[in-house]
Amino acid sequence: MFFLLKIAIGIVIGGISGALAGAIMKSNGGTLRNIILGIVGGFVGSLVFGLIGFKSTNIIGTMITSIVGACIILAIGKKIFK
Repeated sequence: MFFLLKIAIGIVIGGISGALAGAIMKSNGGTLRNIILGIVGGFVGSLVFGLIGFKSTNIIGTMITSIVGACIILAIGKKIFK
């Protein structure tokens, strides 16, 4: 039960993070794309921050990590599909 709650919270945080990253990077993606970007961005952000020695321990840190990761993915996507 706790595992499912954690997944649901991750999806909500990912969706919010993706929407914020889309606004920061001025992306024209839809809601579903932003949710996916936020979720994948959480993994990318945690990998990048892990490499430099940072770890998110609360919801604010997780949100920042997801936003940064989604911004990285959006920046790479803009360069590839330009």
